[in-house]
Amino acid sequence: MIVRKSKVEIEKMRLAGQVVADVHKELRDKIRPGMTTFDLDRMAEERIRKAGATPTFKGYQVGPEVFPATLCVSINEEVVHGIPNRERVLEEGSIISIDCGATLDGYVGDSAITLAIGRVSEELELLMERTRGSLYAAIAQSMPGNRIGDISYAVESFVRPFEYGVVEDYCGHGVGRRLHEEPQIPNIGVPNTGRRLKSGWCLAIEPMINLGTHETILLEDGWTVITADRKASSHFEHSIAVTDDGPIILTSRGDDPPGPWTLGTSPMV
Repeated sequence: MIVRKSKVEIEKMRLAGQVVADVHKELRDKIRPGMTTFDLDRMAEERIRKAGATPTFKGYQVGPEVFPATLCVSINEEVVHGIPNRERVLEEGSIISIDCGATLDGYVGDSAITLAIGRVSEELELLMERTRGSLYAAIAQSMPGNRIGDISYAVESFVRPFEYGVVEDYCGHGVGRRLHEEPQIPNIGVPNTGRRLKSGWCLAIEPMINLGTHETILLEDGWTVITADRKASSHFEHSIAVTDDGPIILTSRGDDPPGPWTLGTSPMV
């Protein structure tokens, strides 16, 4: 069942989303070659708890596997769900996806960004830029009356001209009191298919785009997903609310491009 959120609930989700946005802004400003992924995770957890929230991912369980960290930190060929550790050192020229969730007053904010570590190649810069662009193309389709397939097709059609691989094994999702709610939001699809969007739906839209094949491999740690051809991957995500006035970007960091959306950087009610 897809749970429609009230205006009060959407405001609570916005507040949770802004905790996540603040984490991303801090890490974006501080990230440097030579840091470890554990350093990033520690800073994120401190920021979340200082805001009165809790890390959503830490202790999250899928089957027998329990995620041990605050962030999912995925570097280069790692697509999603990389586990931070003290030995993984950030190297100049790499790209890093930082996926963060925070729970505040019973509601979840979920967002991901991909950042350059120092200077990176033009190929990687374009991959990040185009993945981010596909996210906003999808958000623009998040209007009442449109269908899930319209969101999915927006991602796929934005990046297909560049011959990238669009990850099919993992997708976006509903979000609210739980991290993963209905519906699923694939990154490939056919326009005018799937459920019709309704005002009050809250969605986490998250394109995962690869330089090479769309195929992925799950590593033995039970979490880390890598590209099958070991080429780089980029990942961007926002939590959004579908409303009659257009989408609200609940996890906005204030750096979003102009579009038919409202930034969740200010109170909604």
